[in-house]
This record gives sequence, structure tokens and C-alpha cells, in this order.
Amino acid sequence: MELQRLWITDFRNYRSGELDLGPGLTVVTGGNGMGKTNLLEAVGYLATTTSMRGAPPEALVRSGCLRAVVRGEGRRGGREVLVEAEIVAGGRGRMAVNRQSVRRVADLAEALVCSVFSPDDLDLIKGPPSSRRRFLDDLLVALSPKFDARRRDLDRIVRQRTALLRQIAGAGRRLMPASSEESTLAVWDAKLIEVGEEVGRARVELVACLQPQLDRAYQALAGDRPSPVSAAYDADWRQFGLAAALAHARDDELRRGVCLVGPHRDDMSLILGGLPGRTHASQGEQRTLALACRLAGHHLVTEQLGEAPILLLDDVFSELDDDRSRALIADLPRGQSILTTTGGVPEGAVADRVVRLTDPGQLGVGAGG
Repeated sequence: MELQRLWITDFRNYRSGELDLGPGLTVVTGGNGMGKTNLLEAVGYLATTTSMRGAPPEALVRSGCLRAVVRGEGRRGGREVLVEAEIVAGGRGRMAVNRQSVRRVADLAEALVCSVFSPDDLDLIKGPPSSRRRFLDDLLVALSPKFDARRRDLDRIVRQRTALLRQIAGAGRRLMPASSEESTLAVWDAKLIEVGEEVGRARVELVACLQPQLDRAYQALAGDRPSPVSAAYDADWRQFGLAAALAHARDDELRRGVCLVGPHRDDMSLILGGLPGRTHASQGEQRTLALACRLAGHHLVTEQLGEAPILLLDDVFSELDDDRSRALIADLPRGQSILTTTGGVPEGAVADRVVRLTDPGQLGVGAGG
């Protein structure tokens, strides 16, 4: 897949502008505050309807404006694709693919897929379990866009079930007669079991597929005689099934008013040299492990889809030593990449296009050099 041209209006610090993109590596250079990361964020938004930095929609609209617009024109699978996003400050935005309105991420994933590398990737190793769950679910959507519906179903069921448990706990279990209480919870239990088992199974299978790619990527990045890497999906409830786990946790859930078991509380363990990477790896090892996770996911999607996602690299080389930078460049698969840096083109990288940002908020037609 390939993004050939990008249009931006009132997105972050950009007033308006157009940018032509090459089929290979585009390097975006400029000092701090020029809008390099904002440019990648705009591309990522077209693929996911979310900010890669976790920002709310209103933060993406330029200060003093009511809305932002991002449009991308490219090709996928031999067909032309136009993806458009309107982001409204304090309101509901709009997405369209080839002039047809869409509401689901699944529709976007069929048009545009991106892999994002950023300094924040360290959160994959040191951050909360939700960071690793999102990493897995985003990969599953990239591999099979229909999974997005299951992810949204799970979120909705957990919210509704948690609200009911909270009401019951707050009322001291006197909110409803016992039979009505059990009947209502049983409905939500059944929904959670159906969707939760499916999500858990999909994640387990994904981690199994990711494991060899992860170890290979880490070995390539880490240099001389690196430690082996393994990954495991942590879900105690899968041993006996979600139905049994919910029954066992019932009294505790009713007392605390919290949905305590299910895929929404699972995690992925990343083991380096037989020890948890989160607590025992050095900062350099953790950063390399995070990059290996992203590379492994990118390689897996490329392998299974038969085409590489657009690769967005946000100033990652500033966090790596020369050896790891060269190793990362050497391990990047073929395909379109957009790389931001405050310096020049990283050593070993061959840029098809260099875009130099010199004025904040300015993106000229065909900008580059």
C-alpha cells in the first residue's frame, strides 16, 4: 500500500498545505516545534481515527479553529484510495473512503494500514497492561478488520456489566430481588463469555505467531550475542474457561462492584533471557525490546497481508546508538516509510525524498528537496 499525497487543513499547528510522498523512504527534517510529529499523526489518524499520541480530537484542531481536515490519496491492491477525515472540536467528526462515509475502523483498515514507531513505544514494556492489550488488538484489526467489531463489543459489554455490578454493590445488594439480580447478571455473563472467549483465543493465537518474529527482530537489533526473547499471553481464566472464572469471582465482584476477570484485564509477558523485561531489563534493552515488538508486528502484517503497511518512524533514531540505528535500518522491510528526524538522513538509509520543514505550520505543495 502507498500514500501518494497528503492534504492538511487546520490540523495541530498546520494551517493548510499539501505534500507529495514517494514510494520508498521519505525523510522529514526540521527543528523542534516545526510539526514533524504532527505530520505523522495526521497520517496515522487517517488509518485509525485516533491520535498516535493518545490526544483527544479537540487537541488535533488548530487553536482558534472549529474543525480540521486531513485527506490522503494513494493506492492499495491495485486500486486508487482516497481517505478523508474531518475532526470537529467538541463535536462528532466524519470519515470517508472514496467519498463514501464510514463509521468503523474496519472500513479504514481495508483502505490504509500504518505501523507506528515512536519514543513512546517504551510504554509497551514499562507501561500498564492496557498498552500491551492495545498493541495486540491493533495488530488483530490490521490483520482482520472485522476484529474491530469484537473489540468494540467487548468494551461495551464490560462497561454495561461493570455499571450493573457497581449499582448492586452501592445498594448493598438490595437494588433488586435476588432472582432479578441473578437474571440480569446472567445475561451480561453470557455476552461476556461469548465475546471474551473469542477475543482471548484470537490474542493467544496472535502471540504465538508473533513470538518467532519478536525473537528474530530482537536478535537483529541487539548486537553481539543477545539474550533470547519470548512472549506469553497472561490470562488465568483460560485454564478453566471464562464461565468458571466468572462464577468463582462472583461474590468478590458483587462486593467490589468491578468486573474482575476477562480479556479486559489480561496482559502479555515479554521475557528477556528468562526474566521479565519490564522489571529486569536495562533501559537500552527495554527500548530495543519495544522496537522489536513493533518490527515483529510490522513483519507479521506484511507477511500475512502480502503488502507492507505504511511505516511511520517518529524520531526513533535519536534514542538509539549507531549500531542499533544501523540494525533497525537494515531490518526494515520494503515498502513506504515516513521518517522524522531533527538531523539529516540516518546513516545507512537511502531516502527517496527529503522534506525540510523550516516554518511552523507551513507545508508547501510538493515540499522537499
